[in-house]
Amino acid sequence: MDKDKKKAGKNLEHMNLTNAQNRAVVVKVPKYVAQKWESAPSDINAGKLTVIKTPGQKPIFELSLPPEVVELKPEGKIPTEYTLQVSNVNDQTYGVFSTEASEQLSSGSEKISMEGCIVKKIDCKPQINDSYVAFKREAVQKASESRRTVYLLDKVVPQYKPVTDHAHNIEYRNRKKAEGKKVRDDKNFVMGLLFNAFEKHQYYHIKDLVKITKQPIAYLKEILKEICNYNMKNPHKKMWELKKGYCHYKSDEKEKDEQSNADSESE
Repeated sequence: MDKDKKKAGKNLEHMNLTNAQNRAVVVKVPKYVAQKWESAPSDINAGKLTVIKTPGQKPIFELSLPPEVVELKPEGKIPTEYTLQVSNVNDQTYGVFSTEASEQLSSGSEKISMEGCIVKKIDCKPQINDSYVAFKREAVQKASESRRTVYLLDKVVPQYKPVTDHAHNIEYRNRKKAEGKKVRDDKNFVMGLLFNAFEKHQYYHIKDLVKITKQPIAYLKEILKEICNYNMKNPHKKMWELKKGYCHYKSDEKEKDEQSNADSESE
């Protein structure tokens, strides 16, 4: 709140009041008239203003829209005859302001100028005639129309039913069911499968051992904890290997010695 007040105070300090004494008139027109005028080119006749003066009475102001304005976008006919009701602005004070960027002020600030005070207000109201009645009737009909329309089809329309279940979802559920139905084999039998696997490779991921043994993962982990070590460091992180008491891997030096002995015996 304080920031807004400070910002407003700064803007007021730079306000230009040179044209503050100018007298201005604000005109309020229906939205459909404003839309037509916004889409009108600059060289078109926007309307005809007629002033009817009667001795002893206030003048009457009437506005007529030419056909070229009525035919502008948005499409649809609008009333063409309007009465302008002029009234004084006494109860409140209104002003007309303009803003423009200023290089002399700090970044993000704008130069505000007061262009005048509003002394009169004009309300543009359509005249009640056949054109206005037809316009309102059409507006009521459009508002009452349902956005959804039912059509009677005279031929069969091909329908493409949505897929209730995708193939990969079915495959995943079947795989999970198969895993859930796995029966625990004898512990010694499972250990034999593991030993055979570790004769081929020294390190395995748990998912690979599940495929080899076809055992529930919880039951398999119980057996692995007895005969294997779980690596927590690279380069074999999150992989299982046999404990030293179960593995019979040969070192590279022994393999070289055996290979050299075999070569010497062959000679």
